[in-house]
Amino acid sequence: MIRAWLDFPAFELFAVLIALYATTGAVIVIASFSPATVALVRRVDGVVAPFFGTVGVLFAFLTGFLANDITDRNRQAVRAVQSEAAELRNIYAVSKASVSDMGSLRSVLAKYVAALVDDEWPAMARDQKAHSVESVYDALLREVSDPRIGQAAGAPVQTALLNAAVGAGSARSERLALASDRTIDAKWILVLILGVVTQISIGLVHLKKTGPQIAALSVFSIAVVMALGLIGLQERPFSGDIRVEAGPLADVAKTAAGCIGFLRLMQNHSRR
Repeated sequence: MIRAWLDFPAFELFAVLIALYATTGAVIVIASFSPATVALVRRVDGVVAPFFGTVGVLFAFLTGFLANDITDRNRQAVRAVQSEAAELRNIYAVSKASVSDMGSLRSVLAKYVAALVDDEWPAMARDQKAHSVESVYDALLREVSDPRIGQAAGAPVQTALLNAAVGAGSARSERLALASDRTIDAKWILVLILGVVTQISIGLVHLKKTGPQIAALSVFSIAVVMALGLIGLQERPFSGDIRVEAGPLADVAKTAAGCIGFLRLMQNHSRR
């Protein structure tokens, strides 16, 4: 249930939070001042205001821990994408700087990066796999492992290409792992329940007048909806309204594709 809620679009995600805390707030107000329950509720009248502070601090701490976990995962996702793009850019740069012709390598690299951006990225956002990327990555590894590269360009150049290709694969694996990683549902359930408990504590310290209780519950509920809603939007780093974009990989794809297009143009011109 929690995962289904976190997969909602932003409007629906906030709507669920609003409905939850508006309902619990209304129940607290009705229970505090309804003729049917007022006699029972008045037995606990006299709870001092600092009592709310203890529950509120506990709720704030757990919300902070939850937000820190999700934010840290998003930072790791950004680093993984940037590291992957940097390694792919290194392959392109080394192939361009080499004295030997590595047009075939750059062609495979262009296909691989295009598959990442066009196939794997949308599939990753839907919790699916793009099997086409694996075959292209294998082709890239075969290309950089070709002994002829070491013979023509030298062993250091081939070593640099191999290290960059392996590094790109490792960064991709980390990115995919982060895309499928989800916060434990129990953490979200605990934070949501503590929000309701904090509402109850606010109601207990405002049992004398309806207006102050409604005002206090409204302010707290609005704050909770805003905080938990924004945290929930970042639960999945590669999907939703707040997500990590494929910009660095797309830039590499454009560079590699542009170079391949230029090489093909020059080849056609030379044939003429």
